[in-house]
Formats: sequence, structure tokens, C-alpha cells
Amino acid sequence: MIDLRVLTCNLYNGNADPEALADVLASTTPDVVAAQELAPNAATVLGNALPHGRLDPALDSTGTGLALRYPGTVESFPMAQRDGMTTVLDPAAWPSLHSPLEIVTVHLANPLDRPLRQTRRIRRSQVASIVGHVARMTQPLIVLGDLNATPVWPVYRQLTRVMRDGVHDTGAVQRTWGPRWWWPRLLRIDHVLVRGGVRVLRAETISLRGADHSALLVDVAVM
Repeated sequence: MIDLRVLTCNLYNGNADPEALADVLASTTPDVVAAQELAPNAATVLGNALPHGRLDPALDSTGTGLALRYPGTVESFPMAQRDGMTTVLDPAAWPSLHSPLEIVTVHLANPLDRPLRQTRRIRRSQVASIVGHVARMTQPLIVLGDLNATPVWPVYRQLTRVMRDGVHDTGAVQRTWGPRWWWPRLLRIDHVLVRGGVRVLRAETISLRGADHSALLVDVAVM
């Protein structure tokens, strides 16, 4: 039984077509949308579709947001370079949930950004922040977003030591990034990691006109 439908999408700093995003939201009806590289044009679309949560758009690739169908308090998730966001969904406001569920969205530094030595330090710090948070949590947890890491990268391996790759569990693994929105996807760098009784039942990637990432949609059950 599906308890929650979640969408994560990197919106390419305003290049994703707002009308295409609106169409995706209307056709998939997610309960939670985690957005990275959120610009004002996409923030307007998200706010119209999902009235709760928090959207912090920007035009320098740091924009982020958690858009929610039902009420929830969204706070910053402190990390090096750019913060993520976190919310705990309360069953009192979320009728499909039987226990609290935390959702954290992150956007890790691009490993090719120069200077490379500084970027490596930033990524190590970002991963340490996530791993430390996971170690302190006792409730069900989802960490999702653009990790800028394929499954062969150390970042992915470090994170999947403390969480499960929910998309991999479904057997529906697909690549999510390509250099042009109309090109075939080359790398799987957008992920949904789960812990503590969270299970991904279904996963789907969705092309989004103008964006270099495909959106990643998952249906989730919380035990």
C-alpha cells in the first residue's frame, strides 16, 4: 500500500520549462516535491501546486525547496557550501502516515568544480553531515536529491553503508542526468535513500523539458 508519493528534481537553475513542470505535477500528483537549483519561475509553479512547505529560490544554483501537500514545518539542514532542507511529516496532518517520517533534501557539490581539492573537502563535509544526522535518528527517514555521485563513487558507497538505495530495491534503476535535456541520460546521480522501515515500491524517471536532470518519482510505504 502506498503511503506517500515523492518527486525529486534538479531544475537546472531556471532552465527547466515551468509549463513542463506544471504538467508533470498535474499528471503525477506527488505529495512531496524536493527541488534543487530552484529558480523563481519554478518556485511559482510549485507553490501553486503544493501549498505547504518552504521554497527558497535563487539564480545561482543554490535554490532549494520542499513543497508539501499537507502542513509541515521545513527547516534548514546545515551543510558545507549550501544547506539542504528537512521536514518531519506528522501523521496528525498526513492521513496516510501511521508514524512520523523525516524527509531531507540535499544537493551535493559537483566533484568537477574547481579547485578540486577544495571541492573534495566540501563533499567530505557534506557526507559527514548526512551520516552524522542518520546516526542520531530513530524514526523513518528519506534522504533524496542530486548527490552528484553515481553508484561507483565513494560518496554513494559511504551513504549506502548507513541507508538503502530505495530505487535500487525496486529493480527499476535508470540514469537521470545528461548534458542536454533532449539527450539520452548518461549517469545516475539523483537518488532516494531510505532508512528505518521505509520502502520504495515503485520508481520512475520523467523527462523535464529544459532540465539536464530527469525528475525521479517514487511511491513509498512506511512500516
